[in-house]
Amino acid sequence: MSATNPPPLAIEKHVEYIKTLGENKDDLQYHFTSHLRLNAIYWGLTALWMMGRQDALDKEELLQFVMSCWDEEAGAFGAHPGHDAHILGTLSGIQILVMHDALDRLDIPRVTSFLLGLQNSNGSFAGDRFGETDTRFLYCVVSALSLIGKLDLLDINKTVAHIVRCRNFDSGFGTSEGAETHAGQIFVCTAALAILGRLEEEVDQETLGWWLAERQLPNGGMNGRPEKLEDVCYSFWVLSSMSILKKLHWIDDEALTRFVLSAQVGRSRWALA
Repeated sequence: MSATNPPPLAIEKHVEYIKTLGENKDDLQYHFTSHLRLNAIYWGLTALWMMGRQDALDKEELLQFVMSCWDEEAGAFGAHPGHDAHILGTLSGIQILVMHDALDRLDIPRVTSFLLGLQNSNGSFAGDRFGETDTRFLYCVVSALSLIGKLDLLDINKTVAHIVRCRNFDSGFGTSEGAETHAGQIFVCTAALAILGRLEEEVDQETLGWWLAERQLPNGGMNGRPEKLEDVCYSFWVLSSMSILKKLHWIDDEALTRFVLSAQVGRSRWALA
């Protein structure tokens, strides 16, 4: 169907697609994407909850897999059993435990130490012991500490100062100081500032809201940067940022809904392209 007459959301087909993603462990693609496994489980789980089908995945089996990703040496989660601990997998692991009211399975003192140990002297955060920095990692640490009730242990002023240094002339944010503004980085930086209670004083919300609203294209979809094509993933990053800024009314929601629904593909399995 065309974008002007999209099909309805095929909930049962999407649920079945999510359920089958981890079944074929003999598939080469399963192993090629192992570094994304825990993140994918979190996103799949949130999609199921939003569709009212949180019972589609066996809770105990899911929690056992999450805990099998624990890196005992580091005191945090890797993306897959046997992988080194990383902040991306650690946040997803914590989020899944919170969603299933299972934080009692987490060694909170050890994971807190891991999270705080990722901060550098300039306020940035590494993703793991190898040292790559990114504003995504900063958000993950802030979000994780908030979820486990340890945000008070973070050096908030140093963290906020780094976010501010990553702000650009268009009021957007990049992956690091001087990096190009990107919708995904805007989400992680505005979300981090909101969690830290510093959004009002550190963000020009009118200018940033304008930049985000400009990401909607004539077909209703969103792009992540000027002059780029639309992509369903930016529907989340842009819309979530607009929600934080309380400017959802600046977006044509009906056009965006039509675009997202038109991205459904249905052959042997259903998903959003």
